[in-house]
Amino acid sequence: MLSGLVVVDKPQGWTSHDVVGRMRRLAGTRKVGHAGTLDPMATGVLVIGVNKATRLLTYIVGTSKTYEATIRLGATTITDDAEGEVTATSATDAVTDEAIEAGIAKLRGPISQVPSSVSAIKVNGERAYARVRAGEEVKLASRPVTIHSFDVLAIRHGVEAVATADSVDIPADIPADALADDGVRYVDIDVTVRCSSGTYIRALARDLGSDLGVGGHLTALRRSAVGPYTLDRARTLEELAENLEILDIADAARALMPVRELTAAEANELSFGRRIPASPEGTHTTEEPAAAFSPDGTLVALLADAGKYAKPVLVFPPDPEAKAAVVTEGPTQ
Repeated sequence: MLSGLVVVDKPQGWTSHDVVGRMRRLAGTRKVGHAGTLDPMATGVLVIGVNKATRLLTYIVGTSKTYEATIRLGATTITDDAEGEVTATSATDAVTDEAIEAGIAKLRGPISQVPSSVSAIKVNGERAYARVRAGEEVKLASRPVTIHSFDVLAIRHGVEAVATADSVDIPADIPADALADDGVRYVDIDVTVRCSSGTYIRALARDLGSDLGVGGHLTALRRSAVGPYTLDRARTLEELAENLEILDIADAARALMPVRELTAAEANELSFGRRIPASPEGTHTTEEPAAAFSPDGTLVALLADAGKYAKPVLVFPPDPEAKAAVVTEGPTQ
């Protein structure tokens, strides 16, 4: 029975649940999960756990994420991205590159962010996006997130056509000063964002547009990294259908968390769920454990230090048959 991680390059239009369903068929097992939802519009890194490696997903979800995105200034949408109905437009003539840089600077570091109302956050047991689609007005509480970096790659000024034929009228809610001949002026900003878990890139686009007074939404999103797992390691579903590359659970754990090398006696004790002496650092916690390896390189357990002792948070029974069947090289870091 194969156990490990699969780094998928999620296609546009697929939900994360769709990808899990496909991976269950490819891996021939029901025990498959993912580490962090990607919107259907988004593409890029989606980390999938198979069999025993699903137990690592909890620790992957909390890692930092990196995104490549395009923000459009000049229009607000109900979903804060290009898939939603436009609710307001504004002229962008006065928006300078300097103003954009200043607005982005306000969104770097620790910030308080209100998630998009069409997020998957549950409100009274129901997903927020389901309530919005049912016509309800949803207001979510702000939450602390950290934007480690928010870098501008390019700024482009343009005009989006809103009338494609004489029979098509320009919408009445578009103000005259936002128009340029047969279209609406806009500004597109290509950015790279590295952020903490729980950050909504759509909300960054919305808040930047709001701060600049012209509205904003996301038009493209690609996740390039989840913790140590990057696009260099990712494979498309078509590629995986031809060659199912599974990152060995031991290599996945080594890339993800601190490592503790065990003696044979310590490995034996942990295999029975018993505690052993604490690590020299004594800093590993239940939330941020160490990956403990036997002398032959097998992942034995995840360890948390507690005073003089280290206790197993998770124990991984040996699975020698699977080890030979998986791809063993580590991810690009």
